[in-house]
Amino acid sequence: MKAVVVTTPGGPEVLRVQEVEDPQIKGDEVLIKVEATALNRADTFQRKGLYPPPPGSSQYLGLECSGTIEAVGKHVSRWKVGDQVCALLSGGGYAEKVAVPAGQVLPVPPGISLKDAASFPEVACTVWSTIFMMSRLSSGETLLVHGGSSGIGTFAIQIAKYRGVRVFVTAGSEEKLAACKELGADVGINYKTEDFVTRVKEETGGKGVDVILDSIGQAYFKLNLDSLAFDGRLFVIGTLSGAVSEIDLRVVLSKRLTIQAAGLRYRSPENKAVIVREVEENVWPAIVAGKVKTVVYKRFPLSEAAEAHQLMETSQHIGKILLFP
Repeated sequence: MKAVVVTTPGGPEVLRVQEVEDPQIKGDEVLIKVEATALNRADTFQRKGLYPPPPGSSQYLGLECSGTIEAVGKHVSRWKVGDQVCALLSGGGYAEKVAVPAGQVLPVPPGISLKDAASFPEVACTVWSTIFMMSRLSSGETLLVHGGSSGIGTFAIQIAKYRGVRVFVTAGSEEKLAACKELGADVGINYKTEDFVTRVKEETGGKGVDVILDSIGQAYFKLNLDSLAFDGRLFVIGTLSGAVSEIDLRVVLSKRLTIQAAGLRYRSPENKAVIVREVEENVWPAIVAGKVKTVVYKRFPLSEAAEAHQLMETSQHIGKILLFP
């Protein structure tokens, strides 16, 4: 099969399509003929040699895909050859075929094209497992999403609104903020021209927000704590600005704050399967009802993976970037 190979750690130009061995499936896995995969920021870190795949996982990039099942392992009962699915991967999406544990596979939601379904698994599983399963975000609460126009952000806005949450977002341009508002965000904050702590306090009568979903890390850490209400929860899913920060524990103590962090890729297959089932149960109905839509910025053939990475690293996109084998 063809796959995108990182020929040596470096910039986007190191990505090359090459002929490689087909994946072999285990008893609890399915083989998917890939229709589409989606870019995630983590792919760019792996390309640079900074984010290796978990032991035993595919060495190729790609944390999600959609496609058609070509083969099923002997212990797989739910899926059959010919099923149209999308899946959460530990790697291997930038290829014509990928092997994946059956518990990480989802049906394509009715009304969503097989290609566009690739835009859902990673964002849905990330957002659901963090701010809902762990931070217990609930109806009537407030959520601040940093990077509201990202793939994670555009999904988080929609599912939070569907569940009755008031949503604040930060983004770096008026165009991005307008896109977030169109998806349902209640308050948009341009972090280049406004102080988000001040604006959050103004919009909440001085209280702050209940939950923050943050992929920025160091630069926003103290500001995030200042932006939280009593019993607020900060969930960190990335460290784009740096990973080391100081903390004044008195702030955490006095406001009874909770600081949480988690990734998805290094979780066990059993843990991922629990998340995937929760996503199917809680998120898929919102997609079927048309309350959560795909937000796809641009589509590239697999042979232009380098161009797709260049686009992602400009941060000009709104929503997801897809690759088609």
